[in-house]
Parts: sequence; structure tokens; C-alpha cells
Amino acid sequence: MQKTVIVTGASRGIGHATALRFHESGWRVITVSREPPPGECPWSVARSHILLDLSDLDNIGRCVEAMRGMLDDGELHALVNNAGASPKGPGGSRLNSLETDLATWQAMYNTNFYAPLLLTRGFATELSKARGSVVNLTSIAGSRVHPFAGVAYATSKAALASLTREIASDFGRVGVRVNSIAPGEIDTSILSPGTEKIVDQQIPMHRLGTPDEVAKIIYVLCTETSSYVNGAEIHINGGQHV
Repeated sequence: MQKTVIVTGASRGIGHATALRFHESGWRVITVSREPPPGECPWSVARSHILLDLSDLDNIGRCVEAMRGMLDDGELHALVNNAGASPKGPGGSRLNSLETDLATWQAMYNTNFYAPLLLTRGFATELSKARGSVVNLTSIAGSRVHPFAGVAYATSKAALASLTREIASDFGRVGVRVNSIAPGEIDTSILSPGTEKIVDQQIPMHRLGTPDEVAKIIYVLCTETSSYVNGAEIHINGGQHV
């Protein structure tokens, strides 16, 4: 039987690379993003994509119902909560705790924290039936002050790391594994000017990671290779965290 994965934030970067990794491994891929995926994507052609801004929580319930109708035999084998946003100030400046307005805080928590929670809870029955896996995308900014990632982004990712542990405890009892990965500096369009200094001074491997390097670990966390991994947060940053 073909397995099914839902990937959020799949129009570019890590999310797109993840969707491609699962597709190439024979999975059925359903994607969610606020921007359309590239037209040549198999899931776009197959109409397995939902256009949705996850910062609007009122839409998530409707999104779950729409995707539920796409699932074969009511089973979901993997959910990858990748969608995230990291706004910047003027000229790409970091938004700190003194200057970030409450609307920005709320939007960050909606996308980066509440959306993963609501999607995971929304598909609890389907994940349990398939004995599936959930992978949340946290960040190196969730465990240390980052020179570019704003405070609302960083604290929402720290909250998501904690939520991952809590859900892993709750869902493990019904046969669902929940883990997170914390990428560092990955070569995507959201990198800020000055990242090259981090690469030179803080990353022992002296290079950026690639979206596919992250996608490969996400894929492993959704397969039997990681069958006893639950509640973990895996650092993917070339040693930046050491």
C-alpha cells in the first residue's frame, strides 16, 4: 500500500525538498503552503496541494477536513510541520523583544506553534490508525540568541520544541512517534545578509547545509529506520550548536 505524507510550507526550501524526497521514495504527497508550488511538481499536477496561510487559525480546521478527504483508508503515515515565518525589520534587521509589535508575535505563534498543534491534533485518528510519525521543524534559534532570527520567531520555535516532547508523550501511547529537527544555516531564500560570517566563524564544517540534507533526516524520522526514536530534537547545523 502506498503511504501518504502531508508537508506544510512545501512551495520552496526545506519543505519543497522534503516533498520531493518522499515523492521519489514512492509516497503519496499532499502539500500545504501560502504560495503555489512550482507547476512541474507531481503533487501540483495531481491537485494534491492546498493553498493556505497557516497564520489564519480559522482556516486550519477547514484545511484538515479537506485533506482528510484525500486520505486512503483514513490513514496518514507522516505529517511534516515545516511551515514557518521569520519577519525582519527595516533593511533586514533583527526584531528584538522591545520593538516587536504584538501582531507580529501573534502571527509567528500562529504559524510556528499553533498550526503544528492543531494539525497534529486534527489528524490524531488518522496518524494512530497508520502508526505514523510527526516531524516538527524547530530551529537553532530556539536554543540560543541568533544574530538574525527575531525574538518572536525564536521563542515560537523554542515553544515548538517543548510541544514536541509533550505530544511525543501523549501520542506515543497510541503508536505515533513525534520528533523535531532544528536546522541551522541552510541554503534557502530566507538567509540574511551576513550569514557568511556565521559560516566562517561558528560552523566547524565551514559551509551552509542544503535543503536536501535536512529532507533526508526528516524522511528517516518517518520510516522504520527510526522506529524507537520519539520525543527527540535533532540538530542539523554542521556543528554550529557545539
